[in-house]
Amino acid sequence: MSLSVTPAFTLTDEEQALLPSDSDVESYAEHGWYLSKKLFTDDEVDELVAASERYYAGERDRMLPVRPPRLAYWDPSKGDVQRHNDYVHYEHDGLAKLLRKPIVGAVAAALARADEIRVFQSTLIYKPPIAGEPTNVVPWHFDKHYWSTSTSDNMLTAFIPFHDCGEEMGTITMIDGSHRWREIGTEDSMTRHFADRDGSELDRVLADNAAYNGVEVRKVPMIIPKGHMSFHHCRIYHGSPSNRSPRPRRAISFHLQDGDNAYRRFELSSGEVLAYNHDVVVRRAADGSPDYSDPEFCPVLWRNPDRPANRQPTQEV
Repeated sequence: MSLSVTPAFTLTDEEQALLPSDSDVESYAEHGWYLSKKLFTDDEVDELVAASERYYAGERDRMLPVRPPRLAYWDPSKGDVQRHNDYVHYEHDGLAKLLRKPIVGAVAAALARADEIRVFQSTLIYKPPIAGEPTNVVPWHFDKHYWSTSTSDNMLTAFIPFHDCGEEMGTITMIDGSHRWREIGTEDSMTRHFADRDGSELDRVLADNAAYNGVEVRKVPMIIPKGHMSFHHCRIYHGSPSNRSPRPRRAISFHLQDGDNAYRRFELSSGEVLAYNHDVVVRRAADGSPDYSDPEFCPVLWRNPDRPANRQPTQEV
C-alpha cells in the first residue's frame, strides 16, 4: 500500500452517526479532551494487536530513509520497559491501513474545526504489567512544547488503546481545561522531551502554571472501552501512571495536524534552531524548509469536499 495514495474522504450513514455533536465540539473547546463513540470494530482492534505483534517481531514494509535524532524506537535489546516506536504509520502498512480509517480524521476535523486533517506522527506504545517499572510513568506535559516548529495551535492527538483501558492499566489522564491556561513565560527547557526531564520538575511546572491561572488541578482519567478512543488538544497537560494490571497496556498515540499547519523556524535563546524529527525526513518546500504536508510521511486523513486538494499551507521562516 502506497501511503501517498489518498483514500476516499467519505463516510457511511453509520459513520456519520459517530461524529461528535455540536455540544461535543463545544465541550472539547472548553475541556480540551473528547471521548469518542466506538470508531473501530472489535475485529479491527484485534487486527491492530496482531499487526503490532508482527511489527515487534521485525516486520516492516519500508524503513525510514534516515534516522532522526530524537527517534523513539524500542527493540528487544532494551528489555521489558515501556516501548515507544515512532513512524509506525509509515513503516507498517497493517497498522497504517487501520489508522487511516476516514472516520478517525473526520472526528479530528470536527473537533479542531478544520477542513483538513493530516498525520503528524504516530507512536506505538506498550506498557508492561510491571507496577514498579519507572518508564511506565509518563509525567505531566503538553505536546505543543515539542511541536514548537509547527505554526498551528489546533493540533491534536487520538489515543487509541487496543482493549478496554481504565485506571488500573495506567490510562492517559488529562488536566481538565489546561489547554486554555496562560503559560508562565516560555522556557527553552520546555521544548525538551519529558523523557529527558525529572518528573518532579514537571510536577512543579504544572502546579506553578495552575497557580498562575488561579485554578485547581483537576485530573480526569480517560476510561476508554475497546474500539473507542480519546482525543486531546495539543496544549492540554496530560500524563499517565504505571500499569498495575496483570496484562500489557497497548495503544497508539496518533498525532494529527490541521491542514493549515506548516513549519516555522523556532530559535532558542542560545541561538540554536530547534528541530523536530520530521525536519530530516520530509521533502523540502519551495523555500527549502521542511514540508509538513509531505504525503509520504504526513498523509491526509480527511479533507472536506470544499477544500481544494492542491491548497498548500503557508510556511513561516
